[in-house]
Amino acid sequence: MRFTGSEGFVGKAALAVGTALVLTACSGGGGGGSAGGSSAPGAAGSGVSAKPTATPTPTRAPYGPVLSAGVDPVTAALGQVAGAKDLSDLDTVLAGVVTSAQGAAKSLSVADEPPVATTAQKELVAALTSLATDAGKVRSDIKFHDVCALSSAEAELGASQGLAAVSAALVKMTAAGYQTTFAVPPLPQQQSRSLDNGTMVRKGKLRGEGVFKVENGGTADAVVSLALNGKTVHSVFVGKGQHASVDGVEDGTYEVYVSGGADWDSDAKGFTQNCRFTKFEDTFPFETGRTATSWEITLQPVADGNAKTNDVDQNAFPQP
Repeated sequence: MRFTGSEGFVGKAALAVGTALVLTACSGGGGGGSAGGSSAPGAAGSGVSAKPTATPTPTRAPYGPVLSAGVDPVTAALGQVAGAKDLSDLDTVLAGVVTSAQGAAKSLSVADEPPVATTAQKELVAALTSLATDAGKVRSDIKFHDVCALSSAEAELGASQGLAAVSAALVKMTAAGYQTTFAVPPLPQQQSRSLDNGTMVRKGKLRGEGVFKVENGGTADAVVSLALNGKTVHSVFVGKGQHASVDGVEDGTYEVYVSGGADWDSDAKGFTQNCRFTKFEDTFPFETGRTATSWEITLQPVADGNAKTNDVDQNAFPQP
């Protein structure tokens, strides 16, 4: 731009322009000394020196309710054992024990326990896992007739190492200040009952002339029954490794059934453990005046044996 007028005016105009340039430089520069170094109260940079707000420490959730939420369903499931009326009922109850114990072990394994309960919690998780395994085994033993009475199945559960370990872990938990309502229901102990060899479990008239001999070379006790038309007439207890006979068998053509196992329950007339039910394929005729008035069977497999047996469903097996 060109200015006209006196020399002094031009000089003033030039000063003004210079001043404006200086002002423009000060207002547009971010690194000027006066702006960056100001310490006056209320200056734009004064907030940088304020102290940060402290983050509150999270409050630990109460452990007692977490422990109870895991253990109480197990207690409830075990409490239903006493109400089982038969093995089918008990199998259903045991399924609940397995599910609840597995769920408790899973939830407690990730629970935020207080340091005082750490050892007890680890033991409890392991014990609950073991209990689930043990209850599952009882279910399997029911299915495969390794236990075949309510009493023996309940006794197997009562002998569970996992069940004992849960109780022991919860004792430690109580000592650490965390108590539960866990309780083990009354359960029977496993038994090993037997009869004297040769005892007649069922004794018919025995007024005939037939003789029926049994040799039990097996490893389990047995009750051998002579039946007519599917109904037991005579039954004899034959101990493992022993032999017995039934004298005075009346004329007739008999079917022979064999029940084998351990722990004979005289009231139920059956073995409560390791039950096996078989029937000889052949029938055994007894007829007075004929040579076939005496029969002898062996209960263990023999190389030159001429009699075969078949498994029989327990529900189709005639009671001795």
